[in-house]
Order: sequence, then structure tokens, then C-alpha cells
Amino acid sequence: MMNLRNNLKEIRLQKTLTQENLALKVGVTRQTIIAIEQAKFVPSVRLALEITAALCMPFESLFWLEESQGGNNG
Repeated sequence: MMNLRNNLKEIRLQKTLTQENLALKVGVTRQTIIAIEQAKFVPSVRLALEITAALCMPFESLFWLEESQGGNNG
């Protein structure tokens, strides 16, 4: 199974944005940004694109798919 991973926190900090600032830019709550950063919430395609636009970053530099660890092997 593939999981959506991100480095949103690192990029956000490089851009000197708080979670609250980014949340306001994309129209969500700070809790939503926290959940995305902690991989507890998978954003919609629209929200992910809004985040990448707000950070002026290409999509694939913020989000990528990764094979999940520890699954059943058959």
C-alpha cells in the first residue's frame, strides 16, 4: 500500500511561516495544518495544490507517495 508523505513542516519553516499563517493563506484551521504535517490527515488534491501554491513550491517537492512499512507479505 502507498501512503502520502510530506515535508510540509520543513518547507513551512524555511519560508518562515507559522502553522497559523499557512492555515489562513489556504483557508483551513491550524489544526488541519498540524494534522497534515504529522501525516494524520491526507489533504484533498485541491487543498494540497493550494498549499503548494501558497508556498510557491512544486507539488512533488512537498508531497510524494511512499510504500508503507510492515504490511502482510502474502
